[in-house]
Amino acid sequence: MLEFDHLWAFLIAPLPLLVWWLAPPRRETTSAIRVPFFDTVVDATGITPRKGSAILRRRAVQMIAASTTWLLLVIALAGPQWAGEPIERTETARDLILAVDLSQSMDQRDFAPQGADPISRVDAVKQVVGDFIDRREGDRIGLIVFGTRAYIQAPFTRDLTTARALLDATEVAMAGPHTAIGDAIGLAIQTFEASEVEERLLVLLTDGADTNSRMTPLNAADIAAQNGVKIIAIGVGDPNAAGENRVDYDALRQIADKADGLFFQADDIDGLEAVYAEIDSLEPQIVKTVSYRPRQSLIHVPLMAAFVLVFVTLAGLTLWPRRKVAA
Repeated sequence: MLEFDHLWAFLIAPLPLLVWWLAPPRRETTSAIRVPFFDTVVDATGITPRKGSAILRRRAVQMIAASTTWLLLVIALAGPQWAGEPIERTETARDLILAVDLSQSMDQRDFAPQGADPISRVDAVKQVVGDFIDRREGDRIGLIVFGTRAYIQAPFTRDLTTARALLDATEVAMAGPHTAIGDAIGLAIQTFEASEVEERLLVLLTDGADTNSRMTPLNAADIAAQNGVKIIAIGVGDPNAAGENRVDYDALRQIADKADGLFFQADDIDGLEAVYAEIDSLEPQIVKTVSYRPRQSLIHVPLMAAFVLVFVTLAGLTLWPRRKVAA
């Protein structure tokens, strides 16, 4: 479809006609030869001399070429462009960060798939969270891993394949053997600062109690709520274990409550899959569709046509001399 950026340019198209009608003809003084037998020549030709100007007789081709060239220049000024078919593009209306605990306790092999041998907690998390990532079409995904410290494993991306690959590349204790839940929430808040969407969701998964954070998890949850970050807290593991291996369900529930989120508990891989399926139903994908047309500028077309027309016309007039008539 042909469109123009500056339709107002067509308002100046009649300008040459106004100049033609209102401006006086251009006059110039030229040299002349006086002859003593002028009267004889006049009598012989039968022409009655009168004062005036010598006016060039304009040929139809000149007028057509001039008018066409002017219109081509006006069209170029109007900014012609070709608009292609509409293209629809989906943009996420939600940013989601997955914070995964990689402390030493995640190496315990107490998650048994149905009819199979037990696997480590971290392997179960990779499997279930990886499938969750695959279903996140439309969301921007970020991945944080934490142990003694919290680190960004994957910044926000729509490349779900890469996000899952980075999750699969994680190893137990790669962020340290301890558990820093508060630092993981704090890092998520900092990461969300670059987000331009209103829907911000942090899915926090841990199997232990906070033992190494510089900021308490509850304070971090308060700050998250102030920044519009909702937290879904998932606890896995044994609440009756000793020390750092004991998962603190009460603390996770309080974190979720402070950040206007939800708390879930998973004791095995089936329970973990049920948790993430529940998150799917509670947090539907929110996307907006943006439609736009690809545009290609066509200014060069009328400009080149005007140039060629002027060149051809001048060449033709050079080979076809002009004649003068008396005014």
